[in-house]
Amino acid sequence: MGHLRGLLLLLPLLVQALADASGGIDYHKLPFETVFPGPWEEYIKAPANKSFITPKRIYRVDGNVTTTTGHALAADDGSVLSEGEILIGESGLLTVEFAENIAGRVCFDLESSADEPVVLLSFSESPFFVGEYTDATNDEEWDLRLDLHIGNRTGTVCVDPEFNRGGFKYLTAYIDVIPVFDDRISASSFDGDSLTEKPGQIVFDAHQEVEPSTFDERRPYSKPSIGVKQLWVNCTSFPSQSNGRAYSGYFYSSSSLLNRIWYAGAYTLQLSTINPKEGSALIPVNRYLDHNNSPPGSWYSNFTVSQGTTVTTDGAKRDRLVWPGDMYIAIPGIAVSTYDMLAVRNALDVLYSRQYSDGRLPYAGPPLSYHDEFSDTYHLHTLLGTYDYVLYSGDIDWMRQKWPAYLRALRISTSKIDSKNLMHVTSTFDWNRHGMGGHNIEATAILHEVLGRSIKGASFLEHGVSGASGSVEQPNISLWSSLRQRLQSGIEALYCQDTRLYSDNLGDRHCSGRDHVDPQDGNSWALIAGMHGTASETPRTMSEALRSRWTKFGAPAPEFPNVMSPFSSSFELQGHCAAGNHDAAVELMLLMWGYLLDGPGFTNSTLAEGFRTDGYVHYPAYPVASRNSHAHGWAAGPTSTLMNSILGIELLAPGGVEWLVRPVLTSWLGWARGGFAFANGEIEVKILRVLLKNGDGEPVNKGTLTVLKAPAGTNGSFGWGDEDETTGFQATISGGETRSWVRWEGVGERGLGSTTEELSVSEVPWITRDDGEWYDQKMPCGALGVISYDHTFREPEMTERGPGAVDWEAMERGYVQPLGWLKEGKPM
Repeated sequence: MGHLRGLLLLLPLLVQALADASGGIDYHKLPFETVFPGPWEEYIKAPANKSFITPKRIYRVDGNVTTTTGHALAADDGSVLSEGEILIGESGLLTVEFAENIAGRVCFDLESSADEPVVLLSFSESPFFVGEYTDATNDEEWDLRLDLHIGNRTGTVCVDPEFNRGGFKYLTAYIDVIPVFDDRISASSFDGDSLTEKPGQIVFDAHQEVEPSTFDERRPYSKPSIGVKQLWVNCTSFPSQSNGRAYSGYFYSSSSLLNRIWYAGAYTLQLSTINPKEGSALIPVNRYLDHNNSPPGSWYSNFTVSQGTTVTTDGAKRDRLVWPGDMYIAIPGIAVSTYDMLAVRNALDVLYSRQYSDGRLPYAGPPLSYHDEFSDTYHLHTLLGTYDYVLYSGDIDWMRQKWPAYLRALRISTSKIDSKNLMHVTSTFDWNRHGMGGHNIEATAILHEVLGRSIKGASFLEHGVSGASGSVEQPNISLWSSLRQRLQSGIEALYCQDTRLYSDNLGDRHCSGRDHVDPQDGNSWALIAGMHGTASETPRTMSEALRSRWTKFGAPAPEFPNVMSPFSSSFELQGHCAAGNHDAAVELMLLMWGYLLDGPGFTNSTLAEGFRTDGYVHYPAYPVASRNSHAHGWAAGPTSTLMNSILGIELLAPGGVEWLVRPVLTSWLGWARGGFAFANGEIEVKILRVLLKNGDGEPVNKGTLTVLKAPAGTNGSFGWGDEDETTGFQATISGGETRSWVRWEGVGERGLGSTTEELSVSEVPWITRDDGEWYDQKMPCGALGVISYDHTFREPEMTERGPGAVDWEAMERGYVQPLGWLKEGKPM
C-alpha cells in the first residue's frame, strides 16, 4: 500500500505533469528512427522497408523449373535477377524462404508469361509444411491454395488485397498439370461446385487433382509458364510504423540467446498488429451470419475487426482479431518495444463497444461476440489490459470515459465470489485449457489481481466519474479490499501439502479428487497476485515446485494435457519473479523460448502459440499441426518480463510520472542494459558485475554496478531486485538526472561487506559508452584500486532434463476427430 499512498500524494501534480511532459513519445505519431541506437539493433527482425521484402534463398525446386543464368533468386536482400530469370513451367514448383517469418501481399516481377498460366501459391510458417498446400487457419487440414491468374501479363503482378497472408516464412509457386480451357469455353459454364464464387482460391480438394475428362476440350499444345525476375512481399503489418525497425525500447545483455528472445517477442507483437480492415474472415463462423458459400479451407484477410488504422490482435496468421486473453502479455510487451499504444486502445475500444447489457465483456471481438460468447477469465483480462494501457499511455481521459463500463464489468466478477470465498466460474471458455469452471484457482487469482489494480486505478482519477444516470459513481475501495482478503482466505482450501501447489478447483481436480491437477496458470497467477504475506515461505516453495516439473523443452501445463504453452508459461515467468526466484524465470526463458526459436520446425524469428510435450510443433488445441500460429502475441512474455523484472523498470503511475527500478542480474547474466520511451520521456538501466582490484591487480571484492537515467518531471525510487523491498537498500530519485550505485558483496579478507554506495557519475565510464564492449571499462576508485568488469563470470550449466511424453488417448479425447493418422506418422 506504500506505492498507493505515494500515488495519492502525486494526484494534484499528475494531470499537469502529463500535460507539460516533453521528450516523450506521442503514440499517434511513432518515431521514424530508433530511440536508442546501438549494436542491439542487429537483433531486430522487422524490415526497414516493409513494402519490399525479398526472399533469402531458394528453398526447394521440383519439376519443370529452370534458370537462364543459374543465379539464386534474391541472393542479396532487395536484389533482382538482372542477368536472367527463373522459368516455371507445367508441373514446376519453386519454394523460396524468407529470412524471417513475415506477412503481407505477394508480388511478382514477371519477365515473361506464356499460354495464360495460373500460378498456385501456398504458404507455410514452418518448414515442416512446405509444399503444394497451405498451412491451416481453420478447421480443415489445409487452407486452400491461391490461384493467381496471370493471363498474358508481364511486369508487376500481385495477389488481391483480401489474400494478404498474415504469417509465412516459405512461399511456394506451382504451375499444375491441369486442363486448359478451349477458347470457346468460359469458366462460368462449369458447375459451381468446381469453381469458387470468389476468384483467387482453388476449390479442388487438397489431395485431389481434376481429371482432364472433367472438361470438354483442351488445347493439347499449350505450355503455360512464367519467367520470374523477382518476387517480394508488401508487408501491411504494424501500420503505425513506417520504419518497423524504429523501436522505442531495447534490451541488450551478455546472453545472445536472451537478446534474440526479447526481439523475437517484440517482432511477434509487430506481426500481430494489423490494419483493422485486414482481419480474419473466419469463414466457418461467418457462415452463420452471412450464409456464405465459400468452400471448406477458404480464407480471407478482409474482415474489419476494429475502428481506426491499427489494432493489436491474437496472431499474425490465425485469429487476426481482438482477443483479450493476450492483453496481459501483449500490452506491456508493446509498450516497452514499439509503444504502439494506439493499436492497444483500438483493441480495447472494440471490447467495450460490444459489452453485453448486463455488464459482461465479450470473449473476443468481431467476427465473434455475436452469439453471447463469454469467458470469466478473458473478461478479467480486458480489465487487466485497461489498467496497463492507462499506465503506459497516461490516457486518463480515456480511462474516465470507460470507467462506468469498467465498474459494471468488475461487478459481474465480484458477484461470483460465494460462501467458499472463491470465484465460482460459470463459463468453460478460457485459453482452450481443460477443466475451467466451478471454484477455479486461476480465475480466483486473476480476480484478486484485478481488484488490486482497480484500487490503484481509482487513484489515477482525480475526480469521481459520472455514471449512466449522470450521478457521480465512486468506487467502493473498502469493499474491494475486503474481497481481496476473502479470496486470499478462500484459496487455502485448494492448497495441496504434498505437491506444495494449488489444485485446480474444489471438484474432481482438487488435491483429493479423482482427476487431481495442479495447474500452471492458476499457481502462476497466485504468485503474481501476491496472495501470501511477505513473510511467507509459500511463494518460494511454489516456485521451486513449478520448476521441478520442467522438461527439456520447458514448463508443461498439466491443466491442458500434452501442451507446452508459452502463454501460461509467460505467467510462470512473472510468478517466479514475484516469488523472488528470478534465476528460475531467466532459466525458463533460455530453456523454453530458446527452443521456440531454435527447435525443429519453428521460424527462428517469431514465437509460436504452443507446441506438444514431446517438442513437436503441433499445438494440441487443434488436431491439425499446421494450424499452429508461429507468431502469437501471447507467447511474448519474456519481452516485458526482462524489462520489468530483470532490469526491474516498473511504472507506478499513468504515463510514468512515478516509477520503481529494482534490477537483478541473476546467475545467468554478466551484464544487461535496456530501457524504453513512454509518454513522459525515456528511462534506461545498465547493470553489470564488477571486480575491485588493488594496485597489484588482485581482486579484493566483487559486486554489482548499476546506472540509472530517468526523465525530467518524474519521480521514482531505486533498490536491488534480489533484496527485500522494505528492508533492503532504497534511494529516492528525481527524474532528469543520471545516478549510479555499486553493491559490494564482501569477497576475500579485505572485502568491504555487503553494502551499497553511490558513485559520482562524472567518474563512471559506463554512462556514455554505447558500443558492443560498453561494459568492458575501468574506473579508478581512489586508494582502493580500480573497478572493472568481472571477466570471471561464467553462465551456469543448464540442468539436464528429459523430454515430455505424449498421452495419445488424452489427446484423442480432446478432439472432435480421431488422431490415428497422426500417431502413424503421417503428414499433418
